[in-house]
This record gives sequence, structure tokens and C-alpha cells, in this order.
Amino acid sequence: MRKRRRRHGGGRGIVSERVGGGVAELVPDPDRPDAWELLIDGAAQSHVDLAEPGRLAFEYQRRLGHAADLVAPPGRPLRALHLGGGALTMARYVAATRPRSEQQVAEPDTRLTAFVRRELPLPHASRIRVRAADARAVLGKLRDGWAELVITDVFDEARTPAHCTSAEFLDEVRRVLAPGGWYAANLTDGPPLAHLRRQAATALSRFGHVCLAAEPSVLRGRRFGNGILLAADRELPVAELVRRCAGDPHPARVLAGGELADFIAGAAVVTDATAEPSPRPPASVFR
Repeated sequence: MRKRRRRHGGGRGIVSERVGGGVAELVPDPDRPDAWELLIDGAAQSHVDLAEPGRLAFEYQRRLGHAADLVAPPGRPLRALHLGGGALTMARYVAATRPRSEQQVAEPDTRLTAFVRRELPLPHASRIRVRAADARAVLGKLRDGWAELVITDVFDEARTPAHCTSAEFLDEVRRVLAPGGWYAANLTDGPPLAHLRRQAATALSRFGHVCLAAEPSVLRGRRFGNGILLAADRELPVAELVRRCAGDPHPARVLAGGELADFIAGAAVVTDATAEPSPRPPASVFR
């Protein structure tokens, strides 16, 4: 059942609907008249500004945006694959910053997609195709070398599913990537950061160049948070990524080369046989 209720003090109402993954809510941004935050069962998922889709409010999305900005010359259209849809924030961002890009999105929750598209319509001629299927199922159907950018932001009950964390999963990503293409993944972890270390080790087992961006407090194991993993078979512009991440409202460190090797500290590569979902966030994350 779809429900609407008013915020205290009037203004736009919160829109809620039961979807495949729980109860989805679109909460109006009090500071921006055309912006909304998507929550699933009370957990913040993404933020969309319909008037300014090139504006990314969440810090992890800003770092994914840096990858989308740097993978090719500014403004050049891309073929991008998004594994995980949510509010389609990153697909909207690429469409706004790189017009005429061809994009596909893997989002198995058809009710969530219908809710988002109804309440937050995509721009006309955005060239965004949402496919109602699991991330690995969509990967398996794409031709070799189709994508110049693959972004993984897959969560089920606030955890990345095990089958999207393995070396075999990355083998499929590499097959779908065009020569010189980039892979970017939104990961979450907390102390002792075993998941983040294993994911970095797994990426290095499959790609020639890898870096990891996260806030210092996360990298020191002081709190649960996001890490953005970037990987490619060509050299990554680490210095420019460092500059951009340092200039964000919540600055992040970028680990590459020896620093990343020290962070991994001998962590094992994840395979389909050993894969586990990412750690469950502590309840305090959602307060």
C-alpha cells in the first residue's frame, strides 16, 4: 500500500511504499525543493536532486562521481553499467555530466524501481535502461567489452551479497569491461576491516591497478563506514583522486601502491567457495 504523510510544519510530504526489500521512503530535503532522500526500512540509501542531478550529496556517491568524471575526458559519452539501482542517483549523474551516455542498471527489486521512477522520474531521453535482474545475471548477459565503467553498489538488507564479492564475480566484470575501462565498488565495513582488506586483495588479484578511498576514521578501524574501491588494467590517476577526495566536505584518504599493500596485510582472495556477505552495520549507523 502506498502512503503519504506530512512533515511537521507542512511542506512536502514523505512518500512511502512497500517494495521487495522492505518499506521504501522518499524524504524531502528541507534545504532543496526538488531533492529527496531514499530510505529502505529506515536506512539511508541515496539522495537525488531532480533539479541538479550533477550534485551528489552523499560522500560515498561523491567518490563514485570522481571515478565517473575521471574515467574519460570530460563530457564524453560513456557506456556504463550500474550493478544496483536504488534511486538511480549515479545513472542520473552520468546522464547529466555525460549526455548521450548509454547506461544499463541491474536492479532486481521491480517494485522499488517502479516507485522511484514514478516519484522521481528520469529525464527525457536519458538512455538509462533498468533491467529487473540480479547483478551477476545481468553481467552474464552482456557482451565482452561492452562497458567503459562498471559501478557496483549492491546491498540486500544493508549487506553486499556474497556472490558479488568474489574473484569469479570480478572475472565477469573484467570480461564486460572494454580495454581501459574502470571498475568502482561501494563497500562497507567496520573494525577490524577484514571485509575491506579481502575485497582489496581480490581486486588486486584480477586488475593491474587498484586504489581504495575512505575516510581516515574508517581506515583506522574507529567506526563503520564506506570505502570506494577503484580498479583498472591501466594506471589510475591517483594524484588527482587524492586531490579531489581531500577537497570533499568529508575528506577521504586514497590508498594505492605500497600503502594499499600494507593495508591488505596478506588478506586472502575471496572466491565463490569462501565468499560471505559484507558485515551487518551496527544499529548505531541508522540512528
